[in-house]
Amino acid sequence: MSYELPDEGQAPIEFRPSAEAQVVAEGPRDLALVFLGGSLVAGVGDPKGQGWVTRVVGRTQHPDLELTAYNLGVRGDTSADVLHRWTTEVPSRWSGRSERRIVVSVGTNDVLQGISLARHRLNLANLLDDAATAGVGTFVVSPPPTDDADLNSRLEVLVEAQADVCGRRDVPFVDSFTPLAGHDQWRTDLAASRVAHHPGQAGYGLIAWLVLHHGWGPWLQIS
Repeated sequence: MSYELPDEGQAPIEFRPSAEAQVVAEGPRDLALVFLGGSLVAGVGDPKGQGWVTRVVGRTQHPDLELTAYNLGVRGDTSADVLHRWTTEVPSRWSGRSERRIVVSVGTNDVLQGISLARHRLNLANLLDDAATAGVGTFVVSPPPTDDADLNSRLEVLVEAQADVCGRRDVPFVDSFTPLAGHDQWRTDLAASRVAHHPGQAGYGLIAWLVLHHGWGPWLQIS
């Protein structure tokens, strides 16, 4: 799966919306938006302290949307950790909100910690299925490539599995691995980073661009 990036890449994929989230019919929508994942969600390595999540949230402000965003990125988290925190940490963020949505981005630590591909698929599928049952809108962002060729070869397989899990459920999925694997600015940013396998300011900006331009607005039903 490939996406268009600024000044290079291929045409963007067709967006297929998931249909599990409820939207308030009148007045500003009172939306709780939770980002769940590991260190890349937390923005580790960004000297500006923004990561891609803060950049995306900053571009999501809309007059018809009363948005409360929560970054629940935890360094070192695997899909098993994220699945657990989905039930223990996320529900309190929903309190008093009429619309609930969650963005999941996890995977690199699964590969680093030896979690099998089958277990990763199951963890992601269980989270997405639980969310659908609860009426929570879901959006998945794949892990990006790293500065390690062997790790990347394994991540590529994991990203393909994530795309399949999401495709079977009509859950929006952003592949941030494929378009960045050969991207010069991404590679330069990784090489300059003081944190292994993590980008800096420019790299996080590229991830944010991919998210914002591949289904984000239609998923949130904002123009």
